[in-house]
Amino acid sequence: MFTGIITDIGTIRSREDRGDTRLVIGTGYDVDTIDLGASIACSGACLTVVDKGVDDGSNGPGGWFAIDASGETLARTAPGMWDAGRRLNLERALRVGDELGGHIVTGHVDAVGRIVAVDPVGDSVKLAVEAPASLAPHIAPKGSITLDGISLTVNDVSDQPDGTAHFTLNIIPHTQEMTTLNEVAVGRPVNLEIDVLARYLARMQARG
Repeated sequence: MFTGIITDIGTIRSREDRGDTRLVIGTGYDVDTIDLGASIACSGACLTVVDKGVDDGSNGPGGWFAIDASGETLARTAPGMWDAGRRLNLERALRVGDELGGHIVTGHVDAVGRIVAVDPVGDSVKLAVEAPASLAPHIAPKGSITLDGISLTVNDVSDQPDGTAHFTLNIIPHTQEMTTLNEVAVGRPVNLEIDVLARYLARMQARG
């Protein structure tokens, strides 16, 4: 379980495609405090640490951890996000007693959206994101949504004729600085996770 509050930006150092895809991710976390088998959300996808190591110190403090991404994970997440050199929003799993600063996030990506507009508003940036028709009914103004692992508040929602929805988000300078949202561009695919409450309400409605 996560909160959508990003605590580090990692960089994919290497990718090895085999049965699954082995990714080595550089991090500023103290890897001595990361257990093998621990869960880390990588741009919204909950993945399991299978190896780790400490850098030699020649480039400053830091280390790395490795995860295995299955074909299912690759298929359900944003294209290109697992390429070597890509930066990832990282969050370690929530511990009992931690402050819940964002909202409850499971680390299961519901769908891939697409940024359709990027507009500066003062020092902030207003994003418009297209959500697929499968998620459109579950996104509401002032509700929570996770975009590339980041807990954000929806400003407004506009339903489109094709069944998709466009929703807007305000990205303040602090969020731009602490996450990969300083890289946003029109057309960029993004991982979306709807509020877990919306997911359960949808299931209840479907059951009648």
